[in-house]
Amino acid sequence: MTGGPAQPVAMTGGLAISAAQRTALSRWLDHLRALKGAADNTLAAYSRDVGQFLDFLSHHHGGQAGLSALTGLSQPDLRAFMAHLRGCDIAPRSMARKLSAVKGFVAFVADQEGTDATAVLSARGPKYRRKLPRPLAEDAARDLLQVVGDQAREDWIAARDTAIVTLLYGSGLRISEALGMTGAAHPLPDVLRITGKGGKERLVPTLPATAEAIARYAALCPFDLTRDAPLFRGARGGPLNPRLVQKVMEQARLQMGLPASATPHALRHSFATHLLSAGGDLRAIQELLGHASLSTTQAYTAVDAARLMEVYEKAHPRA
Repeated sequence: MTGGPAQPVAMTGGLAISAAQRTALSRWLDHLRALKGAADNTLAAYSRDVGQFLDFLSHHHGGQAGLSALTGLSQPDLRAFMAHLRGCDIAPRSMARKLSAVKGFVAFVADQEGTDATAVLSARGPKYRRKLPRPLAEDAARDLLQVVGDQAREDWIAARDTAIVTLLYGSGLRISEALGMTGAAHPLPDVLRITGKGGKERLVPTLPATAEAIARYAALCPFDLTRDAPLFRGARGGPLNPRLVQKVMEQARLQMGLPASATPHALRHSFATHLLSAGGDLRAIQELLGHASLSTTQAYTAVDAARLMEVYEKAHPRA
């Protein structure tokens, strides 16, 4: 992970956070960056969530407070914060995320100050139904690769777009991971070394079809694909904007009559779901996707089960 120390939460919008709390928050973010490898976007989200909590806590206690407000935190304080978020129409999923960030911060402060935060850390977050991934059907995913290549007016751009969607579906990459590749990846090796969220590396096998798609793009690309320069280029030669890939998918799904859930990230979902349907091992799929927790990958088993039930409902003879 590169970059300087994580920035403390911005004191904008009238946030009432004491200097001691702000320092503790900054140290926690630095800890997450250095020891946990947290990504910049994750740190920014944690900073906002905990900053919101500290601001609430200050008003809840009638004025700014130091670390004593954190070391003396109680479950009623957290329940009051949850009630405040509900009053702001915050969705249960977002509330659960904010509570998780707060717990992590409180645990860090308790460890630093030598206090016991067990009671607070045992507080339960709101229940919510986890959204299931929405993959494409296998035939739709295959057809999409062809449709995407038929949209662009210039051959090299058509080849580029085909190469990207083939890579996303064939290797299960995040769009940021695909667009972060450099010319050093061409010709495509049998196994890619991908740096994902939090700077974590993983090995991802590549398909011959993916290697062929990227080779065709590289042969047609009018720009020099040097080892350190971006592999995928925009029309003027700069790094390809992810919004352009999203736009390509939008056009393709409209042409094919696919739902709005058919996004570039849906190709990653499709990669995992289709592997699982073909008998892939859940642990292996976790490694291929770069999920830190198996529980994240297990969402795909629910998708597979849901499709199984759909087939069952349609095919089972009823009296």
